[in-house]
Amino acid sequence: MVSFSAIVFLSRNPSSRLQPTAFEMRQRNEKFAKDARSGKKPTHLSRQEKLAKRSPVNIWILGVIVFVVVGGVLFELARLLFL
Repeated sequence: MVSFSAIVFLSRNPSSRLQPTAFEMRQRNEKFAKDARSGKKPTHLSRQEKLAKRSPVNIWILGVIVFVVVGGVLFELARLLFL
């Protein structure tokens, strides 16, 4: 007799969905080769293209700089208006 948890495990086994079948892989390879021959861009950027698109300044550093500049301007305006 098979328990209910074993049935759920067998029916929801994720390893069966991780690996595509040989037919699906062949279809995807043919589609990629056809797109590559027709001059379409690949779906994933190369590492060099990703690095070229990155900003030279980290987002946290940029946030700190903006916070200091905008905060300083607001404090100066408050000092000029109220003192």
